Amino acid sequence: MLIENLKHTLSKGVARLAGVVGAAMLLLVMSGAAHAEVPGESQFVFNTFSFLVHGFLVMWMAAGFSMLEAGLVRTKNTAMQCLKNVALFSIASIMYYLIGYNLMYSGVDGGFMGSFSLWGQDDSAAAAGKFVGDGAVGYSAASDFFFQLVFVATAASIVSGTVAERVKLWAFLAFTVVLTGIIYPIQGSWQWGGGWLSEMGFADFAGSTLVHSVGGWAALTGAIIIG
Repeated sequence: MLIENLKHTLSKGVARLAGVVGAAMLLLVMSGAAHAEVPGESQFVFNTFSFLVHGFLVMWMAAGFSMLEAGLVRTKNTAMQCLKNVALFSIASIMYYLIGYNLMYSGVDGGFMGSFSLWGQDDSAAAAGKFVGDGAVGYSAASDFFFQLVFVATAASIVSGTVAERVKLWAFLAFTVVLTGIIYPIQGSWQWGGGWLSEMGFADFAGSTLVHSVGGWAALTGAIIIG
């Protein structure tokens, strides 16, 4: 029995020692990597990958909203509520492509909105071999579009739960067109697009104002109007 306890104690000690050594080696590797110069192409790839992965995580929020709202309505309206959440994501994608993205980011320059124009993917710098600096943004334009898009849909999803069973499908989808194509992009340009709030030093933490507050105010407005 004593031998077994001794073996157990020794094994735990060895495991702890191995963990400490492993952590120390990891810190050394990370320290060396931090001081090493990362190639521009690698930065471009990892930045693009990061946009996509984090965008996918936020996109799953739409599925969460859908399941939440399905539990808030009567059984006969569950399918309709799920349809609303799928449809709003589709509408958000179309409207953000048509006018939303450029309205939010193109030519704001400290003002109140960008330009009414189609989004166009511009990876000319990367195609020319310039991945960071010298006019290059350091990531794929399409990955940035996708990352911004999921936040647009999130704002609309917040409204969907508030007006569940209280508004017809087509009326909600018509509102989604306005919210995702005009309202959200304009207010988003004030901060993320370099607009007047950004110039004043306004800080938005993880979309707490640009995404969740805007969705909340839109939902409150809808609830007041519907009664």
